[in-house]
Amino acid sequence: MSKASKAVDAAKPENLPFEEALKKLESIVESMESGDLPLETLLSRFEEGTRLAKVCQAKLADAELKIQKLETNAAGEPALTPLTPDLSEAD
Repeated sequence: MSKASKAVDAAKPENLPFEEALKKLESIVESMESGDLPLETLLSRFEEGTRLAKVCQAKLADAELKIQKLETNAAGEPALTPLTPDLSEAD
């Protein structure tokens, strides 16, 4: 994979670390609240913010599942069990 394609993949919202996605989302909200943006820019920022919000929600849900799956191993130490998809919860 070339450096350019790696950079494009890293820039996709779903590939951002949670903290970075949240920071970008906060920045978008602040710029939209300023009231200085034209309608087209507001719509573009809204769409980007919506994507970032979904990414943040998904990452939080994943983290919550991992915490819920935390169990102890035979030695009594905490260990994560592999996540298995629950087909009954699928949309």
